[in-house]
Formats: sequence, C-alpha cells, structure tokens
Amino acid sequence: MELVTFENTVAGRLQSAEKTFQSFNPFTGEPWALIPQNGSAEVDQAVAAAKSAFRSAEWSGLTPTARGKLLVRLADLITENAGRLAAIETRDNGKLISEMSAQLRYIPEWYRYFGGLADKIEGSVLPIDKAGMFAFTRHEPIGVIAAIVPWNSPLMLLTWKLAPLLAAGNTVVIKPSEHTSASTLEFVKLFAEAGFPAGVVNTVTGMPLEVGPALVNHPDVAKIAFTGGEPGGIAVYRAAAEGLKTVTLELGGKSANIVFDDANLESAINGAISGIFAASGQTCIAGSRLLVHRKVHDQMVEGVVKLAASARIGNPADIGTQVGPITTQAQREKVLSYLDIARGEGAECVLGGGIPSAQELACGWFVEPSIFTGVSNSMRIAREEVFGPILSVIPFEDEEEAFAIANDSPYGLAAGIWTSNMGRALRGAAAMEAGTVWINSYRAVSYMAPFGGYKRSGIGRESGQEAINAYLQTKTVWIDTVGKTANPFVIR
Repeated sequence: MELVTFENTVAGRLQSAEKTFQSFNPFTGEPWALIPQNGSAEVDQAVAAAKSAFRSAEWSGLTPTARGKLLVRLADLITENAGRLAAIETRDNGKLISEMSAQLRYIPEWYRYFGGLADKIEGSVLPIDKAGMFAFTRHEPIGVIAAIVPWNSPLMLLTWKLAPLLAAGNTVVIKPSEHTSASTLEFVKLFAEAGFPAGVVNTVTGMPLEVGPALVNHPDVAKIAFTGGEPGGIAVYRAAAEGLKTVTLELGGKSANIVFDDANLESAINGAISGIFAASGQTCIAGSRLLVHRKVHDQMVEGVVKLAASARIGNPADIGTQVGPITTQAQREKVLSYLDIARGEGAECVLGGGIPSAQELACGWFVEPSIFTGVSNSMRIAREEVFGPILSVIPFEDEEEAFAIANDSPYGLAAGIWTSNMGRALRGAAAMEAGTVWINSYRAVSYMAPFGGYKRSGIGRESGQEAINAYLQTKTVWIDTVGKTANPFVIR
C-alpha cells in the first residue's frame, strides 16, 4: 500500500521534507502516512515566519472586525471539509468516525464564537487620581504562540487554542503529536483558503525531543499553550519559567463520577459508560473513578457491566462501532500493564481485563472495556491516570465521604454528580476541587464554557470569554493634558 505524504505549512507555503517518519493506523497496526521529521532548523524557520507575520501590516494592520471575519470564513471552510478531516483523524488516531464527525461539525462554532469576540476586546478609561493626566488601557496580542497538541483529539484541542489566540491577534507555530499529525497538517491548509496572511499559522512535526525543546525554548516564542500528560506539562512549565514565558497547561485527570442512591440509575449508568468508555478512555476528562453509594452499588455495577459488555468493538471507520482501538502501541501496553497492577492490588475484574479475542481485531491495538470492583482510593488504579478503558468502582457511605474520596486526588480536571436532590447537587458543585462539574450529565463541552483544571490538572482556561484574555497583555497609556512639568526629581 502506498503511503500518503503530508507536508508542513510555513510562511504560507507547503514544505517538502528531507526526512519523514511513518504514522500508523491503530485499527490495522500498519503505517498509512508519511509525516515530515523536523528539527531545530525547521523550528527556527516556522518561528521566524510567525514573528514576521505578527509584525506585518497584513496581519497587525487588520482591524479586529476583519480578523473576526477571517475566523468566520474559516469556520465555513471547516464545515465544508468536515467529512474529509474526520476520516483522516479516524484513520490516524482510531477515534470513532461517529464521534469525529460530530466533533468536526461542532468545531466551527469555536471560530464563529471567537470571530465574534475579536472586535469586543475593549480597554477602559481610568478615573485616575492625578490632576491633569488622562489614562487608559489597551489589550494587545502577546506575539508568537507555541501550540502543542496531544494525540487523542488533535483538531478539537488545537481549536481550543487557535480560535482565541487568533482572535486576539497573535500568530502561532503548531506542534501536533508525532502519533497524529496528519489531520492537523491537512486542516492548516484551509487558513490560506480563508484569506489569512502567510505566516500567521505554521506547523512543525517530528519527535518530541527533536522539536519540542527547540520550540518552547525559542526566544521569539512569547507563550506556550500545551495539552498533554503531566511529565510533558512539567517540562514545558520549567522551560517557560527559564524564558519568562506565560503558559496555558491542560494536563491529566482522574475524575470522579459520583452516583448517589437517589439518582436516576438508568441515566447514571449511561453517564458512567460515556465517562470512561467513550473514546476508549483516552480523554483527560475520563470519569475513571466511579463512586457509588453502597445502597445502589450492586445495582449500578450490574447495569454498567451489562451495558459495557454489549458495546460493539471494531473498526472505528464503521458508523456502528462504539469502542475503537488505543491510539498508540505504547499506550496500549501501558493500559494492559494497569490491568495487572489492579489485580495485584486486590481489585476484582468483573468485565474485560484483556485483549478482545475476535480475529478481525487481532492486528489492531485494542483493549477490552474493563471494570474493577473492590477498589480503594489508595490503589494505583484509582490514583494514576491510565488513559484507557478501565473503570474503578469505589463504594461510599454518605455525602461527606463521597466528596472526600473525590477530592483525594492530585488531579482536579472534572467531576460528575448524579442525584435528584438539588441541594446536594449544589453542595457537591461547591465542594468539588475540579475545573468542571457536571450534574446528572457527563462529558459535555462548549465553546462558551471555560475549561481547565485545578491542582495538577493544569493552569489557565480554554474556551469561553475567559480564554481570549490568556492571549492578551494589558498596556496602560498616560497622557499629560496640562503640559506643566512638576518637580522632575519626584514621582508623579
């Protein structure tokens, strides 16, 4: 089979690569694409292009309204190309075509939303306490942004960065995961078609150690927006500190999905399945800890096991498939190792626990949806992010214990609460040490809703009006309206 070749975009032009590496289809376990293998030289070129574009009249001279119209035009192009982009991402990372099609239909709303915000960025006149002085503030773009994106939802998580940073007037160098670069490289071609000036959006691809440090340490990169694992986030944060750069970090999670005895159990069962087995558990908001009141524990476990056991595992490109493969072979091995860890800690596997036996899945990187009971919150399976289809069920006695267990985690990205008691729901929303709390729901996101983590789950927020502020800096302007100089040796 001939491999599909993808190219980076730098300064508005496609760049052929001297070296490439293979990208694999997780369903077949075989290579399907060739991706440019860049190094520090290509990073320098991409950053230089972004810096030049940032200072150019073609970009900086645009009115905010004109920037917004570009984003809206881009949204229309994404809508036109949604099916094609979804198919590429499914082939490259194994996400279900049903989910990717839904994501690509929804992604344009971020660009429309932030396109509308582009000309709503307002400074203010300060009621200054100095006679004869007039003062006001301006909110200005930061400069060149490095956007580093993981492999689980490349285009969605890239969009959460791109839409606000471009609306604010910045330029960008994108570094997608080496495992799932194809959809990003194809997507970026749309910016020229939408009318964005050359160099506003650039890409570099390659191995993390060959590209990542060169990008985050580059003196002309002003901010780093990173989504990924905790070790990578720490490395980015350390590099940013040395360069005095600002960061937005969206890292890992070990989210608690709490089911009380007064919950609608049918809805809670669906929510538990959505929280962990959608995307094969490869999502930072995975509800991997299912906390269940002892009164309904057995009933809840029975329902979740029954529904998960009926899930159709198979080719992610088939619309009827419900559980697809793990995106990378290394991640699959990690997930399988946690099955052994859980058993070794004394947890009981009541569903799954291995590799599917179906012959048609033999070549792919699959792991069965797996459920463990008898889990305590001190076990590694309950404390460490697995990033796979493994659910830990933890019983609790009362509200106080449920909230205490939920918060007994180094992470705080999300939480779910299932109850018919509105007072309890509101108490739980206040008590949860998490950036997002869903009540009688799970895994809902919106371009309007800020998203980010508490504790080790990250720094800053993406989406919502709050996100655009992360890509702006404030300038204060003073004007002397009198012209009479006071004592020059004393601060005014």
